[in-house]
Amino acid sequence: MKRTTPIAIGTAAVVALTLTACGGGSGEAGGDATADGPVTLTLAGWSLASTPEFQTIADAFHEENPDVTVEVKEYAAGNDYDTQMTADLAAGTAPDIYVLKNLKNFYTYQSGQQLLDVSDVASELDEGTSGVEAYEADGATYAVPYRQDSWILYYNQELFDQAGVAQPDGSWTWDDYTQAAKDLTTSFQGSGSTATGTYQHSWQSTVQGFALAQSDGASLDSADYSFLEPFYERAIELQDAGAQPTFGTVTTNSLTYQAQFGTQQAAMMPMGTWYAATLIAQQENGEADEFAWGMAPIPQVDESTTGTDATPVTFGDPTGLGINPAIDENKVQAAKDFLAFAAGEGGAAALAEIGITPALFSDTVVDTFFGLEGVPTDDLSKFAFSTHETKPENPVAPSTAAVQNILNDLHTAVMSGSTPIADAIPEAENRASSEAGIG
Repeated sequence: MKRTTPIAIGTAAVVALTLTACGGGSGEAGGDATADGPVTLTLAGWSLASTPEFQTIADAFHEENPDVTVEVKEYAAGNDYDTQMTADLAAGTAPDIYVLKNLKNFYTYQSGQQLLDVSDVASELDEGTSGVEAYEADGATYAVPYRQDSWILYYNQELFDQAGVAQPDGSWTWDDYTQAAKDLTTSFQGSGSTATGTYQHSWQSTVQGFALAQSDGASLDSADYSFLEPFYERAIELQDAGAQPTFGTVTTNSLTYQAQFGTQQAAMMPMGTWYAATLIAQQENGEADEFAWGMAPIPQVDESTTGTDATPVTFGDPTGLGINPAIDENKVQAAKDFLAFAAGEGGAAALAEIGITPALFSDTVVDTFFGLEGVPTDDLSKFAFSTHETKPENPVAPSTAAVQNILNDLHTAVMSGSTPIADAIPEAENRASSEAGIG
C-alpha cells in the first residue's frame, strides 16, 4: 500500500486578505493548563445531518475521556464556511476547535494569529500521518490533519453494462475517459435516457486540481498557467458532446453531485474518497438508487502512471483541526488532547468505521473500510482507494488564496463559454502578477 501526500511550500508575496487578530474569550491561551473538573469544548462542523464525522469523533473522544464533552457547532457548508468562521474569529464567538477544510486559507488563518501553536501535538503523531507538514509555518505547527482524501473515479457498473461499454480497468488515460463518456452518452441517447456519460461538478477542482497534480512543472506561484489548457479543452469537449451537463445547467439548476451519480443520471464521476461514505448512506436511506458501483484510479495524463503495477497521481488536501487562540486557558490541554486523538489511532478507527478516510492510513483502515456493508470489494476498488500519490490542491503559500480566487474566475469564464481558454489564461496570469505579486 502506497499513499503519499507531498506538500509544496511557496515563497510568494503576502496575500492582501488578513484576519483580525485574536478575538475575545474568557482567557488567554496557555501552555499545559488543565481544568480541575469536567471540561466542555466546542468544535466547528458543517452539514451535520449528512456529515457524521464531527459527532463521531466527538463521541469517540468522550468515551475515552469522560470528563471532556465536545459540543459540535454547525456552520455553513462550502465556501461560506470560511467566510463565517473568519467573522466569528474576529468577533470572538468562534468555537474552541475549528476545522481547516482545505489548505487554501491556512496561511490566512495562521498569519492572522488565529491558530494556536500545536507543535507539541504534531511532534507526537505517528510518522505515517499524512499532511502534517502542510500546517507548518515560521518553524511551528498550527494544526493537525485528521482526514486525507484523494480524488478517484466512481462508476456505475450497471450503466456501463447496459451501454455495452467496457468498465474502467485501472489503465485509463484522460483520452480513454473522454471516449468512454462519449460512448456511454451515445448509448443512453439511443435508449431514450437523459443520463450522461460523466458528471464533473462545477468546482474549479474538477479541472484545475488534476491539471496541477498531473502536469510536470505546474505551480500556482509561477504565474504560468498554460498547463491548464489541455484539461479545459477536454472539459469543453465533454460539454459540447453532451457527455457532461453544461456549466450553465449545473449552476442554474443547482445540480448536486450526490444526486447526479446517486440517482443514476451519470455513469461516472470524479470525486473525493469522502463520497463513498455518503453514497453508502444514501443508498441505505433511499436518497440514492440501488445499483452496483465501483471505484477506479483517476485517469492519468499518459500511460506512465496507469495500471495496477504503477502509482496513479491525483490530488487532495488534508483536512485539519486547529485551536482558537482565544480559548480559555484551562481548556487548552483538553483541546490538544482532542487534536491528538482525532489525528491518531482513535480518530482513524472511528472515521474508518463510517467510511471516512483518515489522515493516519493503514492496512487496518483499509480492512475496516472494505468491511462496511455496501462498499464494493473488487480488487480495482481496493487499489483505487488505497494506492495513489496525492498532491495538494492548495500548496501552502502566502499567495494561494488570492491565486485560487483568480483561477476560480478563469474557471467560471471558460466553462460558461464567456471567454476562450486561450484568452482566459493570459488574463489570469496578468492578474496573478499584479494582484498577488507573483511571476
